[in-house]
Amino acid sequence: MKGKAVTTQDSMRRIAHKLAAMLLASVAAGACTVGPDYVKPVVVTPPVFRGQPVMADAGSLADLPWWSVFNDKALQDLITKAMQNNYDIKIAVARIEQARAAVGIAQAQGKLQLNYRGFGGTEQTFVPAPGSAETLNFSTFGAIADAAWEADVWGRIRRATESAQADLLTQEDIRRGVMLTLVSDLAANYFRLTELDREFAIAQESSKVFKQTLDLFTLRFEAGRDSRLPVDRAQAAYDSSSSRIADLKRAIAQEENAISVLAGDYPKAIDRGLPLVEQSMPETLLGSTTALLQRRPDILAAEANMIGANAEIGLAVADYFPKIGISSLLGGLVAGIGGVWNTLAVWNLAVGAAGPIYSGGRLHETYLQRQAYWDETVATYRKTVLTAFQETSDALVAQQNLIDQRAALERQVAALRRSNDLALDRYDGGRASYFEVLEAQQLLFPAEDALAQTQRDQLLAVVRLYKALGGGWNYTPEQWSRPQ
Repeated sequence: MKGKAVTTQDSMRRIAHKLAAMLLASVAAGACTVGPDYVKPVVVTPPVFRGQPVMADAGSLADLPWWSVFNDKALQDLITKAMQNNYDIKIAVARIEQARAAVGIAQAQGKLQLNYRGFGGTEQTFVPAPGSAETLNFSTFGAIADAAWEADVWGRIRRATESAQADLLTQEDIRRGVMLTLVSDLAANYFRLTELDREFAIAQESSKVFKQTLDLFTLRFEAGRDSRLPVDRAQAAYDSSSSRIADLKRAIAQEENAISVLAGDYPKAIDRGLPLVEQSMPETLLGSTTALLQRRPDILAAEANMIGANAEIGLAVADYFPKIGISSLLGGLVAGIGGVWNTLAVWNLAVGAAGPIYSGGRLHETYLQRQAYWDETVATYRKTVLTAFQETSDALVAQQNLIDQRAALERQVAALRRSNDLALDRYDGGRASYFEVLEAQQLLFPAEDALAQTQRDQLLAVVRLYKALGGGWNYTPEQWSRPQ
């Protein structure tokens, strides 16, 4: 009889497996993915950038790696170090790993889930009976393994995976944006530092000249050839230049501190390479306006957010439908009562479905919430595109107008230098007053500062244009970190 019972159990088990296989085949044949498929919103871009001097070029400044755009060796060393040590990049990398793990978590929902559990215990039980009573010792030990698998009939798991993959793309684009911003910030701060060095040299020169003027006026006053007034005016000019030197020392130290932190280091002095006037500027080709949408990391991240938001709508729709799956259980149980032990095998194979009937409006509101989030991501994407065109145009306009501004300042500085030399000659010859000398000097040095600031702004315009165009878009993060 026992052998016959075992045969019957095996037959039932085989029948159950066949039924389950038939169910899975029918589910797979009828599987679908609910919710809308992603369609990229249409964005019409203008044919040229505002401020673009000519039609679009075949190439673009964005095609160049940063070490070709910023060819100062000291700056390149700073950027290379920052790529390895900057904490914003480390944070971005960690978030990428989180997003990659989230993709695995989402995909795991569609795979077989295996679990186990074991248990054991003993107890003493009092059993009353008419006219007598008995105490029994009851013990149980067992182990069970169970398996479950959800059939992704409505695409819930596929949509969850799609959403997680979109978030991974977003984080990767964010890292590219962080790297591009880091390169741009380091280059901008470095150029500001070289400009401060130039202003510091001008301040030292002005202090030297004002000191010479003060000494000259003092000698003339002591000799009785002039009044006290030119001495005091010269003293005031000299003290002003000394104050400017102290202010520039503070600004230089703070700029060096900012660069140090960007490079992932504690505040310290920064090595210089080429001085401000020797910095070169590359040819700034633009490329087509449509290419901007494929190059800017913030635009790509905004699009990835739209993909994820679209998948979340599908998830909300899938929640209306039942979850269908298979579960099974296999284990053994050992029980003992009063010293008599028995062994029992247990198994189970079941197909189940579970779904909502009434949720109080929760499912519908969730759907509306995710639909509204999709609308938000579309608006954010369009705004990001507009911002990209604004930043590109701003850099182009600055680049063009700074050329004329620099030329005018160079002519002004040259004229003021001649005026200063002439005023000194006239004063020495007794043909001019001290007012003429001080006026010439006080006009010359601020003009030299303005020229240095304009030279800096020209370099910053290149930095901003490189960033606005999505510079280095065709290079991997590894290539960015290890320049050729």
